[in-house]
Amino acid sequence: MSVTSKRILVTGGAGFLGSHLCERLLNEGNDVLCVDNYFTGRRTNVAHLLDNPRFEIMRHDVTFPLYVEVDEIYNLACPASPIHYQHDPVQTTKTSVHGAINMLGLAKRLRAKILQASTSEVYGDPHVHPQTEDYWGNVNPIGFRSCYDEGKRCAETLFFDYHRQHKLKIKVARIFNTYGPRMHPQDGRVVSNFIMQALAGEPITIYGEGNQTRSFCFVSDLIDGLIRLMNTPDDFTGPVNLGNPVEMTIRELAENIIALTGSKSELIFEPLPHDDPTQRKPDITLARAKLGWEPDVPLKHGLEATIAYFARLRDEIASGAIADPRILREGAR
Repeated sequence: MSVTSKRILVTGGAGFLGSHLCERLLNEGNDVLCVDNYFTGRRTNVAHLLDNPRFEIMRHDVTFPLYVEVDEIYNLACPASPIHYQHDPVQTTKTSVHGAINMLGLAKRLRAKILQASTSEVYGDPHVHPQTEDYWGNVNPIGFRSCYDEGKRCAETLFFDYHRQHKLKIKVARIFNTYGPRMHPQDGRVVSNFIMQALAGEPITIYGEGNQTRSFCFVSDLIDGLIRLMNTPDDFTGPVNLGNPVEMTIRELAENIIALTGSKSELIFEPLPHDDPTQRKPDITLARAKLGWEPDVPLKHGLEATIAYFARLRDEIASGAIADPRILREGAR
């Protein structure tokens, strides 16, 4: 073991982002404890890590206290797609708020550094474009998305209060749309939705007229940003935006995916969901200055890797090698 290796806890470690983070931290020679309650995370995401003697996995819900010994904590636990976080909105808020309290309490006891995976959703449907970290946001506190948006905003409040009151070493990352292999095929996010529909030759569902914009960051770039943030000097807390500043419309994304898959899918249009943001684009000036970070995986290359992953997944489902991932909890469809 390297003398510089650390014992690192990753909550939500069997999820999309968490599994990639666990893998990267192990590759850097650290001991990694992956904690997940498998609400949206999947054991298959970390199956390839189970034989690594430096990797440990624990089934646990962060809304309950956790007693372990670690040097650093990455708090990623929370369902992050609308279809999942709206399935049980009360539990989503509890995961963000009680989970933050429990992980901050653990960090306080251990005097450990802790990173909060916050979200661009703290900006709501923004009146400022692109979004900078000093923008306070435009969030509906009583809407269908509020369990996630306000839960994450409250978690940020808790992190900064623990920092001011208890001198805790904190880092806060505001994560913008991220995509890549290991996304859940039925998570309701635009990239996974479009790819699965295109691969099946089904119509691609666009909400509204498809003019709303998003900025898509490939998962390896995002993980690099999280680790760089964790390794900054203790006096830098963030929040810091992590995302790709290249903006595109939802319709343009659909057309790109159709072209890359060679699909015959047509576009169909449905009403825009309530409180769906019309614009999303991070200003990453702070990340460039403080982390020396910006994404470098082109959208075409990232989509090709993601399409290949979902194509393999479809083949494995068709062959019976794995269970159909669409068999989710009743109501979480």
